[in-house]
Amino acid sequence: MQNLRTQNSLDHLKEQLLMMASYAEGAVKRALKALMRRDDELARETDQKDDLIDRLEMEIDELALDLLLRRPRPLELRLIAVAMKISHNLERVGDEATTISRRVIELGQEPQLRQAADIPPMANLVLPMLKDALDAFVSGKVDQALAVIPRDKTVDDLNRRIHQELAGVMADRPSTISRCLNLMVISKCLERIGDHATNVAEEVVYLYEGRDIRHQDQGKPPASTTNPMPAKD
Repeated sequence: MQNLRTQNSLDHLKEQLLMMASYAEGAVKRALKALMRRDDELARETDQKDDLIDRLEMEIDELALDLLLRRPRPLELRLIAVAMKISHNLERVGDEATTISRRVIELGQEPQLRQAADIPPMANLVLPMLKDALDAFVSGKVDQALAVIPRDKTVDDLNRRIHQELAGVMADRPSTISRCLNLMVISKCLERIGDHATNVAEEVVYLYEGRDIRHQDQGKPPASTTNPMPAKD
């Protein structure tokens, strides 16, 4: 009976985490749509809905702590720990979406710079990273999680290029400084979301294989693993 109760709680924990992921992804998409449409109302909606993501993080923490009190088995303990870490990364994604939305409102007060068009291609790299990392969590596909990690360098490089270009625009046209700084912040927010997607992918590897690959060179062959976690009980 205790095992069934614990399994039901674990299933609920995963459901809440996936709901939180859906809200976080939706927030980023709304913020970026608001940028391109210059839609202040849509940007404000993103800001206002951040509380939903925050509440879900607290609910997940509460569920996780309750499960820890039940003396979970080692593999269950790993899932609980990973769920809390993924939840924290998703909360940070929601915060980045809120920051983007606030910058969008500021940008709406002045004419759009052509460099704003560089933001959607960056988002088209970052959002699939987050989706693939979360899909790997659900499916237990470690290879899919590992494939997310090297993509972060492309995002970093693009963020660096956008910042360099905007710095040049500011130097040539001082009247654009506030707009350029807002676009720099948005670009940096997307770069951070890529970092959070990478963090989730690394946690997926730890969950299913028991390997902590943080701070490792992903170009090296993976170490042999023992005690792998099956995708399903």
